[in-house]
Amino acid sequence: QVQLVESGGGLAQAGGSLRLSCAASGHTFIRDNMGWARQDPGKEREFVAAISWTGDSTYYANSVRGRFTISRDNAKNTVYLQMNSLKPEDTAVYYCAQSRGGLLPTRTSEFDYWGQGTQVTVSS
Repeated sequence: QVQLVESGGGLAQAGGSLRLSCAASGHTFIRDNMGWARQDPGKEREFVAAISWTGDSTYYANSVRGRFTISRDNAKNTVYLQMNSLKPEDTAVYYCAQSRGGLLPTRTSEFDYWGQGTQVTVSS
């Protein structure tokens, strides 16, 4: 059974930074593409970023491109999301996700497993 556990969320000021981590277990993490999505109450879950299992390919939503960086450490079964230049509109619950498909995900429907989420709040 796949288990994804996020950490690193919290409160930040606009313009600040946070780093999210996601520890994966229960499935062969090293061969799976990984990603992040976010959801504000009352809104649909929104794709944020994805990274290939090798770490060589990444894809970002337009809303975060140039500010967020996704990375992974296969030796630690962990994926990260470095968030810089945070904006109040980045406030959401952030979810780690894992895909068993061969293509790099570009939408939330292409992920197979989800974590429980971690809250990120950005104050103006």
